[in-house]
Amino acid sequence: MQLFSKKPIFGSTKPKLNFMSIWKRKSITQLLTEADESEKGLKRTLSSKALVALGIGAIIGAGLFSLTGIAAAENAGPAVTLSFVLAAVGCAFAGLCYAEFASMIPVAGSAYTYSYATMGEFMAWIIGWDLVLEYALGAATVGVSWSRYFLELLNKFGIHLPPNLICSPWETLKLSDGTVIEGGMINLPAVIIVSLLSLLLIRGTKESASLNNFLVILKVSVVILFIVLGWGFINEANYSPYIPENTGVKGQFGWSGIAAGAATVFFAFIGFDAVSTAAQEAKNPQKGMPIGILGSLVVCTILYVLFAHVMTGLVPYHQFAGDAKPAATAFAVTGYDFLQNGLIIAILAGYTSVMLVMLMGQSRVFYTMSRDGLLPPFFGEIHPKFRTPWKTNLFFLVFVSLFAGFVPVSDLGHMVSIGTLLAFVLVCIGILVMRKKMPDVPRAFKTPLVPFVPIAGVVVCLYLMYSLPLESWLRLVVWMALGVVFYFIYGKKNSKINKEQ
Repeated sequence: MQLFSKKPIFGSTKPKLNFMSIWKRKSITQLLTEADESEKGLKRTLSSKALVALGIGAIIGAGLFSLTGIAAAENAGPAVTLSFVLAAVGCAFAGLCYAEFASMIPVAGSAYTYSYATMGEFMAWIIGWDLVLEYALGAATVGVSWSRYFLELLNKFGIHLPPNLICSPWETLKLSDGTVIEGGMINLPAVIIVSLLSLLLIRGTKESASLNNFLVILKVSVVILFIVLGWGFINEANYSPYIPENTGVKGQFGWSGIAAGAATVFFAFIGFDAVSTAAQEAKNPQKGMPIGILGSLVVCTILYVLFAHVMTGLVPYHQFAGDAKPAATAFAVTGYDFLQNGLIIAILAGYTSVMLVMLMGQSRVFYTMSRDGLLPPFFGEIHPKFRTPWKTNLFFLVFVSLFAGFVPVSDLGHMVSIGTLLAFVLVCIGILVMRKKMPDVPRAFKTPLVPFVPIAGVVVCLYLMYSLPLESWLRLVVWMALGVVFYFIYGKKNSKINKEQ
């Protein structure tokens, strides 16, 4: 069906928009049939354990090692642990909704695919376009943070890279030795790590998952080591007051500070939904997807709360102001100086696994959108040997590298958070729609306490979005407007579901 219906009248035409076709939905039968085309599709190589590791790999990273100190110093004080709990509650509501969708529709594409089955093509496009903010820009954000820790590690060994190659043109970089760089040419380490991981993903999902499993074991071990060794050095005086009194400004301590801190550390939870993008590569998706999503979320929440509790117990929270390496600062109190380099290496491993999963998630979303005709066929081509969407991986190698190399991390982080929260809101709404319109469809996992859980997920996520700066909302509006324009110019015209009906 065409977007415009034209009836010539004396040689002239007046286009008329047909808006009804943009709400066409894909049937679940059609989605499952597409997934079963194994000869042309993706390999099913991921076990439940691999999916849990995939989720942990996506979650533990920049949020924990960098943003925890900032949230404590500027927003919540020692009660940053409560900020993690609040953020985890919002993620848990959304995660329960994701788990039902993933067990019912085990197809690559994550929230994009779920929206296509519940709310129609246009909303599916909106959420697919929105996921670029979460996965692609999320990988770029972590890439920039990765380069910062990498530079610190090199500096400890007396290796100094040229200033113009370690900093983007629009940011100021302060190194641990006191050197200040007022803008460079490019953040080359960030570009290199993004490129290497994109090439690894072309090689294959199983190979990428094997590396991810190793990195997950390494960084979880270090987080546990930090908690165990640091616990004996906690100074109880650092917890008083546990919830500092509000300064009179919204978001600066008090209960509003805990909420603002939750919006800040929310970045630490980004990625658990990336498990759902690998549904088509899971050996037993009906069982594995809920385990992967909820299991990784539970494990990471426990580690986050304990980590934040120890960190704010080692050092007074106000000392973390402006500190990009709060974990290293806190760990120095323990006197285990010989472990400092190991800590940085583990953090680098954590960042690497996060980027790996985010790059994989984004490529799978675009792969699915291309197969639906909403994006050019280029994004849906599978490598004849490796059976991966290799051209999509190459595209994001360039796209993410440009952001990682030239855009300051501060401008990337908030865009990632608000984009992810929007995706969570739409998934929660999708469960309400699905229960109403398709109550009899088999579900290996059912979201409990419907409609309370999805409604609560919408409320919490919208509240966290409200806590973000106005600039984040403006960037989101501009980005989504560009997506709407592209949809009506290309996607709507080439949509397979509209051509078939």
